[in-house]
Amino acid sequence: MFELLSMYLEFLELEKGLSENTIDAYRRDIEYFFEFLENIYSLDDINRHDISRYIKYLKEMKYATSSITRKISSIKSFFKWACMTGNAKGNPTLTIEIPKRPKLLPKVMTIKDIEEMLSHKLSKLQAVILELLYSCGFRVSELANLKLEDINLDSNYILCTGKGNKERLVPIGRKAKEKINTYLPERELYILKNKINTNNFLINEEGREINRQDIYNLVHSQGALIHKNISPHTLRHSFATHLLENGADLRIVQELLGHSDVATTQLYTHISKKRLKEVYFNVNNT
Repeated sequence: MFELLSMYLEFLELEKGLSENTIDAYRRDIEYFFEFLENIYSLDDINRHDISRYIKYLKEMKYATSSITRKISSIKSFFKWACMTGNAKGNPTLTIEIPKRPKLLPKVMTIKDIEEMLSHKLSKLQAVILELLYSCGFRVSELANLKLEDINLDSNYILCTGKGNKERLVPIGRKAKEKINTYLPERELYILKNKINTNNFLINEEGREINRQDIYNLVHSQGALIHKNISPHTLRHSFATHLLENGADLRIVQELLGHSDVATTQLYTHISKKRLKEVYFNVNNT
């Protein structure tokens, strides 16, 4: 079964164009399921009861509904591929219902919060990271993988490669352009100092390419300074919400975020309405 898993992961990489992190998540989820199974060495020996037992086990282990949903989704996708390629005779997950995730609105910062965070004493590298996360709405992996040639300061846009290697053009605002122009000479010094050759836009003083964890640590530490528990995705949520609050068209925001389905973007309209109500009642209760 683990040999089939390797073939499936290769399919996700070559055919689906999924990112390394997404593929790793699939691998962990499916391996965990295989390890749960006892004395089963063939996909054709797995039945619906085994899947139900696994879901019950995950609940007993106090996994969050979101984690259970993701794990079962990974298994369903794997069996769908196995049946499609003739590596399994039947799909025991067909009638398995995925637990519904509670509809929680994502955390959003206020513009005042953003301004306060960006007003801190930051290095040029830190400043450009925070500014691009917020003003461009990048996913953390999109920013970490950004190449120098993707940035066109003359035309004021960045070519962003998102999920599934889908490309989109993201406009560069005035503040973001200023932060980029301020950081570029420093980046050149880092390259000369460390005698390196890299196309990655974000590198530190030691010449090391900035990764996802570096960005997460920076955002988390800067959020703590304003007493906010935030992640890079919080800035992305804030970017979308603030655009909608200021009259941006939903379809435009969808394009900027790189969402394939506008239903995903519509979540932010609910945030805007919720925040509008909060402001209304705060004003009328004072």
